[in-house]
Amino acid sequence: MNETILRILTEAGEQGMSLQKLILHVYNASNSFFHPVDLDEVRMRVVQFLRTNSRYPSSLVEHIQRGIYRLNPNSDRARQLLLSFEETAKDTADTVPDAPLGPSLFD
Repeated sequence: MNETILRILTEAGEQGMSLQKLILHVYNASNSFFHPVDLDEVRMRVVQFLRTNSRYPSSLVEHIQRGIYRLNPNSDRARQLLLSFEETAKDTADTVPDAPLGPSLFD
């Protein structure tokens, strides 16, 4: 779940994301038909993660305003995460073919 939180904060960018939206995004990413997750459990884990990772000025997550969090641009770990998420996004973009390789269903 921690990786999901970091991925969502990475996608949120410089403006950050409110706590409630972050909880809902993590809930939607973690919840599935065969493995349901309780919203209160997700809320508890997200709040705990944010409290432990935004405690100091050099922490991974930065608390901008009341209820708004983002990845700390001054943190070395956050910069490394941004680079690794960008690399994985480029890798997945390279592996997805633009045109179908075989005959289509409607040919």
